[in-house]
Amino acid sequence: MTTYSISEIATITKATALQTSNVDYTIAHLLTDSRKLSSATDTLFFAITGNRLDGHHYIEDLYNKGVRAFVVSNKIATEKLKDASFLLVPNTIDALQKIAAHHRAKFEFPVIGITGSNGKTIVKEWLYQLLHEDYNIVRSPKSYNSQIGVPLSVWQMNESNTMAVFEAGISEPGEMDKLEKIIHPNIGIFTNVGDAHNESFLNIKHKTKEKLQLFKHSDVLIYCKDHAHINGAVAEVNSVNNRIKTFTWSSNADAEVKITSIMHANNHTFISCFFKHRVFDFEIPFSDKASVENAIHCAVTMLYLDVEPDVIAARMKLLSPIAMRLEMKDGINNCILINDSYNSDFGSIRIAIDFLGQQNRFAKRTIILSDILQSGEGEIELYERIAKIIQQAGVQKFVGIGAALTRQKRLFELNTTLESHFYTDTETFLKNFDSSTFNNETILLKGARKFRFEIISKLLEKKAHETVLEINLNAIAHNLKAFQSILKPKTKIMCMVKAFAYGSGSYEVANVLQFNRADYLAVAYTDEGIELRRNGIHAPIMVMNPEQRSFEAMIAHKLEPDLYSHRIFDSFMETLNMVHANGGEPFNVHIELETGMHRLGFDNSDIPLLIQKITANNAIKVASIFSHLAASENDHEDSYTKKQIATFEQYSSQILNALAYKPLRHILNSTGITRHTNAQYDMVRLGIGLYGIDDSGVLQKNLQPVSTLKTTISQIKHLQKGDTVGYGRVGKATQNTSIATVAIGYADGLSRKLNNGVGSMLVRGRLASVIGNVCMDMTMLNITDIPDAAEGDEVIVFGENPSILNIAKAAGTIPYEILTGISQRVKRVYFEE
Repeated sequence: MTTYSISEIATITKATALQTSNVDYTIAHLLTDSRKLSSATDTLFFAITGNRLDGHHYIEDLYNKGVRAFVVSNKIATEKLKDASFLLVPNTIDALQKIAAHHRAKFEFPVIGITGSNGKTIVKEWLYQLLHEDYNIVRSPKSYNSQIGVPLSVWQMNESNTMAVFEAGISEPGEMDKLEKIIHPNIGIFTNVGDAHNESFLNIKHKTKEKLQLFKHSDVLIYCKDHAHINGAVAEVNSVNNRIKTFTWSSNADAEVKITSIMHANNHTFISCFFKHRVFDFEIPFSDKASVENAIHCAVTMLYLDVEPDVIAARMKLLSPIAMRLEMKDGINNCILINDSYNSDFGSIRIAIDFLGQQNRFAKRTIILSDILQSGEGEIELYERIAKIIQQAGVQKFVGIGAALTRQKRLFELNTTLESHFYTDTETFLKNFDSSTFNNETILLKGARKFRFEIISKLLEKKAHETVLEINLNAIAHNLKAFQSILKPKTKIMCMVKAFAYGSGSYEVANVLQFNRADYLAVAYTDEGIELRRNGIHAPIMVMNPEQRSFEAMIAHKLEPDLYSHRIFDSFMETLNMVHANGGEPFNVHIELETGMHRLGFDNSDIPLLIQKITANNAIKVASIFSHLAASENDHEDSYTKKQIATFEQYSSQILNALAYKPLRHILNSTGITRHTNAQYDMVRLGIGLYGIDDSGVLQKNLQPVSTLKTTISQIKHLQKGDTVGYGRVGKATQNTSIATVAIGYADGLSRKLNNGVGSMLVRGRLASVIGNVCMDMTMLNITDIPDAAEGDEVIVFGENPSILNIAKAAGTIPYEILTGISQRVKRVYFEE
């Protein structure tokens, strides 16, 4: 591992030293997110300033955790931080990139840079699979390809490596020039170009030329000549200065590698090429178009590197799928299981342990880890590093599987707080497996593919029927940021996690929102809030429907009630005075005003007495004043919405003027945020928009679907014309018909309004309509036009296609009802890309 001193960092970044307690302080780790600290004593933190969050605000917290080196762009008070070093720079992201570029310049081995609209991560990971026997490869963890991700990836390079493979992605002009200086690839791969991030560029030609900046100093660029935009951009650049050397492939044009045939059979693809006057064939265990293109990119890269064609063919046949996500699901004995089979190297292990550290449901954290293969490091050095980050992460139990981990078990046994077990292989672990030893803990499963950890995953996973609701945690964070992007920087966001987080799972969603620094959470009832507190959620929580019998529990768990009438106000104060008879800090409450929803809230006539009660009572503090819009999504009701906002302004101002402090005010819901942004006040409430649905349509294209409901085909039947399907015989075969029975029904939350031709599900990429009535536990689909469908196939009930909006429209309802109606017996699987 390469290290730098503070004085070296200062020289590289041309920083001004605000304070340097120790110029020889050794830096081994770079940190940009204060929530992901793993090794305090040798970490340099970059205080990055964004539109809403400012890294400078987290310096004191990191200092208290042991960090002693900081790069800042604002002068800060250092009196209380006397033994820390502070380097002042104009821009902390620029400083991070300068350090990474300096570090990259130390190495002369081949560096492959990959860009494109799709396929970057797959090509990177497949190149690793194909070339790790020949090279010690360092690569981007996951899809670290941004202005911050790229420098963090390049920082991993060390003297033991003999090749690097890094991704680069851009969303705006000018960004690739910065990434080129950091990666400085010898070999370039341009996978393809599509519509992603088009809004920031003049047109696709402009975007293609911007991406080409990554290769302006490369020895060679590998791409497919059949991509007209890429080929045209390369030709245009080379017509001026001939500076991009190419090594191309094509099915139609002259190229170094000519693809002469692509044939599919049994989910495999057989590819024939012509290269250097000889025919070259290889097979891959995939048949989809994207995988074929990605595999050819890899094969052509290997040809450029002079790998023998027979070696390429042998390795291509063994390509394995890339699991591009980390999954979290319920485990046995009230455990949570995190399964990360994406890859198994030091960088990905750090990321997985970061995710483990974010889970607060159980105090006990367990890691099951296999030997790390092809690391290029000495065995002792490698597992010393692993043991160190496990100790820093506060892991209580460690299970090591593999000969190397078993040989180095003493490194883990030095940690006296760690319960550790070692097995030479997976079979030995399975022979000794005792399910009763795993209880009320979060388990991270991280293993190299050869150790077949999928067997262990099945043992540890809670058994449930085959219908699952997948929740994309990245999409929740993305949607939160999408709404933040149209708000003023100081406007706070209250996120709604009521009704089991709209069916997505209260704790899991709340934990992601807490990690992404949502300002407030809101639940419907006290027991929902108590459950969140018991599972480690410490963010402020408002209870929107407080019940008198739950006031004591609410106070005990610091849940903040919505007080909407004098009756509920007086009752809460009676309980609060009884519980807090000896005084203490004022308890936060929220005041709901009636402005036209005609549901809950104080009317205007109630406000004078309400003010008297608030100002006469030191036991409470009004945290916020709010109201609900009745029709914010409906442009025909905009005059009514404006009237509500004006009423809210009038009513709330009376209370504000009577108080010596300023409570937050909020009235906008998800569609209110997009359609009535001028009424942001101090906070907004984000509900259905968080889950990827914008009824106004303003932000819909920028949102990502959060939930995907999946089931499987249980059985396929072939009917004759005139046969009927299901209860009531309402489904009739008008011709010879094939039907698939799928494992989902109205007990799982599938609406019976989708009966007999109204609803559809996705089978093998094609829509199959419901035939007959939806049953309690199963539904039948007409798959006559999908002859390749097979029993056991995955079926998409809703997700990207059909979308939840499609399903709601077909059922004559709203997305809220579809989401919240998914039964608790449907297993939730959470994943992070």
